[in-house]
Amino acid sequence: MNAALRRDADVILRSSLNAVLPDEAVRRALRDLRPGKGRVLLVAAGKAAWQMAHAAVETLGRVDGGVVVTKYGHVKGEIPGVTCYEAGHPVPDENGFAATQKVLELVQGLTAGDTVLFLLSGGGSALFEQPLVPGAELQDITSQLLASGADIVEMNTIRKRLSGVKGGRFAQHCAPAQVFSIVLSDILEDPLDMIASGPAVPDTSTCAQALAIAEKYHLQLSAQAKALLAQETPKVLDRVATQITGSVRELCSAAANACRELGYEPVILTDRLCCEAREAGSFLGSIARTHAGQGKKLRSVLSQALADIRKELPVRLDNEKYVKKRSELQERF
Repeated sequence: MNAALRRDADVILRSSLNAVLPDEAVRRALRDLRPGKGRVLLVAAGKAAWQMAHAAVETLGRVDGGVVVTKYGHVKGEIPGVTCYEAGHPVPDENGFAATQKVLELVQGLTAGDTVLFLLSGGGSALFEQPLVPGAELQDITSQLLASGADIVEMNTIRKRLSGVKGGRFAQHCAPAQVFSIVLSDILEDPLDMIASGPAVPDTSTCAQALAIAEKYHLQLSAQAKALLAQETPKVLDRVATQITGSVRELCSAAANACRELGYEPVILTDRLCCEAREAGSFLGSIARTHAGQGKKLRSVLSQALADIRKELPVRLDNEKYVKKRSELQERF
């Protein structure tokens, strides 16, 4: 590869990744925080919880109490005013259940003047949990889902209904305080109620969908779990504000900006490609190899690239769970 091109590619990659790192994402989102006159409490859950909490306390100066729940090995040190816990991921464990109980104790008895800063990242579905079924059964259901091939949206549609904190229920525990959520998105198109199973946003999924998923994957469920799948989740929440940051869309935008600064004219083919990473790499690499060194104008290259996408999609994304995404991309292009 041309040395200059390689150098520019490295700059673009670093710039785009830096834009969505948990620390920077939280600092950027906190510009919109308007806390009440009461206490400010911090709750962080997910694999990036420690980094997010550390950046938040550093930015705010202090908090009046807080709890971090993250994956084993992810706590990097003490955070003033915050207690950090580590727990199991991707299968929830007793340490996660105990840490979540500490969170619920923290937010008991809040007033309308208090603010809960809720920092959420990928992995929160397993790490932030108050099971409504026995813990061993929840672990078994999670393992069944992981082995079934269910996608993250399907998994979280089930998990919300088996939890006392998912699907908007955590926000209900915080009432009447204001909840300001900063969500580090790890799901395409940023569905708020599906990222970490949406503890502080109204749930858009339905009981019918949950029951259909259980049937589709032949989940072995107790009578108690089946009954919970038939109970609806909160559809309206008050005094909750949510800001998504660190998403795939932001990463693509940052990469495009870095390209412009280096004199390139960027084209974002999609920020919604949904497939195995090895397939995406092969697919995108084949487009680059096809057009490398042709010296065509951008419009000609782009037209051919889009034609390649139409040709490749039926082959690359023929798995059942990618059919919908394939259709969206074909319509777009």
